[in-house]
Amino acid sequence: MNEILHPAGWSPPIGYSNGIATAQGRIVFVAGQIGWNAQQRFETSDLAQQFEKALENIVAVLAEAGARPEHICRMTAYCTDKPEYLAARGGIGRAWRRIIGKHFPAMTMVFVTALLDEGAKIELEATAVVPPPA
Repeated sequence: MNEILHPAGWSPPIGYSNGIATAQGRIVFVAGQIGWNAQQRFETSDLAQQFEKALENIVAVLAEAGARPEHICRMTAYCTDKPEYLAARGGIGRAWRRIIGKHFPAMTMVFVTALLDEGAKIELEATAVVPPPA
């Protein structure tokens, strides 16, 4: 079982955890996933919808390892447009709750000038720890 790390006296984080500790399990590293479909085509240029698809892609890769969204311990997001991200936070939050639920891993958000794939606005990478079988 993972332990959420929250130092005493700190304000609660919104939408992430400051840290997560785990004692044992299978570590799964998910490469950067962007908001395209299984045929590597973008269906939208909307940032919140690309975020949603990137999350779905993360969950699909995790499933291949027998992992679920609640096993994610760390996620890093790379976004090409800070004002657009801030404007899309409502849709991003709805997508998160639909796909990941109320689990909030340790997260880092980085704003970059571009991503490798033309049309990508956000890229997510994740690390999960799958607990050993009971």
